[in-house]
Amino acid sequence: METVVSSARERGEEAIVVTFWPHPRTVLQQDARDFRILTSLEEKKMLLEANGIDRVEVLPFTKEFAAMKAEEYLHFLRKTFGTTLMVMGYDNRIGSDRKTALEIIEESYPSAPQEIIFCDGAQKTNFLQSSSSPSQTVAISSTQIRKALEEGMIEQANEMLGYEYGLYGVVVAGNRLGRTIGFPTANMQLYEPLKLVPMNGVYAVEVEVLGQKYKGMCNIGVRPTVDGKVRTIETHILDFDQDIYGLPLRLRFLRRIRDERKFPSLDALKEQLVQDKLSI
Repeated sequence: METVVSSARERGEEAIVVTFWPHPRTVLQQDARDFRILTSLEEKKMLLEANGIDRVEVLPFTKEFAAMKAEEYLHFLRKTFGTTLMVMGYDNRIGSDRKTALEIIEESYPSAPQEIIFCDGAQKTNFLQSSSSPSQTVAISSTQIRKALEEGMIEQANEMLGYEYGLYGVVVAGNRLGRTIGFPTANMQLYEPLKLVPMNGVYAVEVEVLGQKYKGMCNIGVRPTVDGKVRTIETHILDFDQDIYGLPLRLRFLRRIRDERKFPSLDALKEQLVQDKLSI
């Protein structure tokens, strides 16, 4: 991304990112029913713009669009957005013929006018020390980030992402049980249903609501103490007592506190929540 922004500034042109929606995997792969995304379209735009991108263009992804070959795609970009330079990573492939940057550069495509910049993987790939085996490193990829989130390793996922993983949704009515034990919660319904939700458990989070930020603790799970059946995302916001039903809520995950578990009574649950709160 730094290359895109710096190159655009040097040329006096716009830094543009072209992305697709829906996610290509949900269109092309039959086994994508359980596939979950790391960033919603709204989040992706926010992150890109925060890193200096001037414009984010979203292209509808269809099977017809996916059939376009690399040279056709380069022509499409030139005609649609007036692109003069395209930056590709070491593992990027474009078109139905899945051409890499080096292949495109070698084949020249004289009829496609864009200049191509190739970002060398040896210089651009990032690695993270494995928590399970400190002597090993793990290449950062969306697959590794998903795996960390699915296993509740929030801090590792955040390190790979370079920011705190978040969820964004609207506050909906719950059973109000938390209020009866002194821990009212905001029950979240995600705006993007395909967003990956971390492993069940209790997490320390930063909560953004009504334009302000607060500390909070979020429980993801089925609430086994009250024989819950449906997976929910419920957050107790510290030092906060306002009616926010129907309002947007954003969570940023900081660390995992503990597993979700069944307690013998509501009093036992309350005692644990007091301890959870003290640890934030």
